[in-house]
Amino acid sequence: MSRALIALGVVLVLAGVLWPVLSRLPLGRLPGDIVIQRPNFTFYAPIATCVVVSVVLSLIFWLLRR
Repeated sequence: MSRALIALGVVLVLAGVLWPVLSRLPLGRLPGDIVIQRPNFTFYAPIATCVVVSVVLSLIFWLLRR
């Protein structure tokens, strides 16, 4: 359990350090993402982004398991 927590901490630190680069990626603004804006209300459902992230993470975990 301690190794998993350390690995999660390292991943969070790397994400924080790489945030300026990661924020330039088009994730969150893909064609399948739903954004509804009204006065005093914004609804955002990143459906396409969730699918892309899920596929990438599944591929990474599949490669690590091999």
